[in-house]
Amino acid sequence: MLLNLRFVLVLALVAAPNVATAQTGPRFDVTVAASAHRGPLTGRLIVAVSKTNPAEPRLLISPSGPAIFGVDLEGVAPGRAVTVASRAIGYRTSLDSLPPGEYWVQALVRVYSQVRRADGKTLWLPMNDGRIAPFNNTPGSLVSEVQQVRIDSSARVAITLTRTLPEPPRPADTDWVKRVTIQSKTLTAFWGRPIYVHATVLLPRGYATETSRQYPAIYTLGHSVPFQFRTDSVGRGIGEINPVTGVETGFDFYKAWNAPDFPRVIAISLEQQTPYFPDSYSTNSANNGPYGDAIVEEIIPELERRFRIIAAPHARHLEGASTSGWQSLALQLRYPDYFGGAWIFQPDPIDFSRHQLVDIYKDENAFSIPIGQFITAERPMRRTVEGQPIWSVRQLSRFEAVLGSKGRSGFQFNAWGAVYGPNHSEGYPKPLWDPLTGVIDKSVAAYWKDNGYDLRDYAERNWVTLEPKLRGKLRFFLPDMDDFYLNVAMYRFEDFLKRAQPASDAEFIYGRPMKGHSWHPYPWAELVRRFAAAVEANTPATR
Repeated sequence: MLLNLRFVLVLALVAAPNVATAQTGPRFDVTVAASAHRGPLTGRLIVAVSKTNPAEPRLLISPSGPAIFGVDLEGVAPGRAVTVASRAIGYRTSLDSLPPGEYWVQALVRVYSQVRRADGKTLWLPMNDGRIAPFNNTPGSLVSEVQQVRIDSSARVAITLTRTLPEPPRPADTDWVKRVTIQSKTLTAFWGRPIYVHATVLLPRGYATETSRQYPAIYTLGHSVPFQFRTDSVGRGIGEINPVTGVETGFDFYKAWNAPDFPRVIAISLEQQTPYFPDSYSTNSANNGPYGDAIVEEIIPELERRFRIIAAPHARHLEGASTSGWQSLALQLRYPDYFGGAWIFQPDPIDFSRHQLVDIYKDENAFSIPIGQFITAERPMRRTVEGQPIWSVRQLSRFEAVLGSKGRSGFQFNAWGAVYGPNHSEGYPKPLWDPLTGVIDKSVAAYWKDNGYDLRDYAERNWVTLEPKLRGKLRFFLPDMDDFYLNVAMYRFEDFLKRAQPASDAEFIYGRPMKGHSWHPYPWAELVRRFAAAVEANTPATR
């Protein structure tokens, strides 16, 4: 759950210098060096203010990190100073409420491009080539050098954006790992510009020499090399099982993968960043486009063609955790004849009556919980495995509002809004709740449900048709103290399946006690063995 909803509002002032001089309190005057960007600039300007002296404050931006302040830039002319002052939205405080003292500051601009979507809407968005790029380290973004400054009521800090972040080098292919870029025709048509999905393919022992052999595939819907595979033994924990995650090191997995008696399968991860989040959730969406259909109709068939993968349902399995856990279940439910099984780890909320701890249908406000006549409690969003709340829904909503207006934060709440939600009138995602007040828009909640993103509701409404196609295919794994309360929605999904008719044979395994978001019930190598056994058990008999 990355992480990354989509909360609208132009929440800050972008002021010309002659307007800014009327403001009181501290301010930052930010300009762009001619060498860093030419022409008018549209994007999101964020100033990070850190108490400590990191290499770069922008890289520490998180709900627990430095103070941040954000404004929209719309066609800002070269050389024009943009002021960030008291009217700029800040997290966790406004700039004029920042305690006086010494700080390290750095400015960042996420640059937007103009997009003309197939529905006729013209949008300004942080587009890229589909590879994963965190909001604070996106190639093409503009950054300043780090400055140590004193901030008080009279502070006037000049900042110049001098650098453009470069594209990172692409990892080289090896005998084991191949990387593939595939352009999607359907997504390209939706966005009016080329859209790509990237695959990292982990090949089995003997692939290069056994050229007539075909293999089953498990789609690990994370973003890196499947199962953290690596052939070098550098690092800690070699030969050990991590007590928190329950999995082995990538090197230990390599040793198992390369053993002569290990199952011969292909593992594939996907990168499919959208303008709103590092993942599309592999589902059709009014804001992101038809990613579900693209994965099933274009990407997987092309991978099967290139890598001698068995092109049959029993040989196609899904595996994923968190965001990828939701994807695994959603793909299996929406394309039940296409996939042979889903291994679902701590999925993002799969029942929206427990969207984390928010009931989007009955609750009026996402931030607070009414308790009695006069008392309310803050609704938490993240906790420790001992139950101590760390972040609240209110805090994360404001954090995302600073990172970007109109659903462009690149963080988790905006991600859900873009994936599940409708368009606003101007084409950006319509938020489920107001990011500053928490008031829930019931029309958006209804849209999420009516369009099948509440997976428990979708499964229940279609169960008579789905059940025969899902026999032996659903396996759920969830910790009892998931950091993001994802176990609560899982309990509701399990309750439905326990009473469902026809009866379900889905498997549920819970990690106890005090197992957190990264928990797995067994190591990666054991998961692959179980996947291979499931494929073998369901392989059609040959005549």
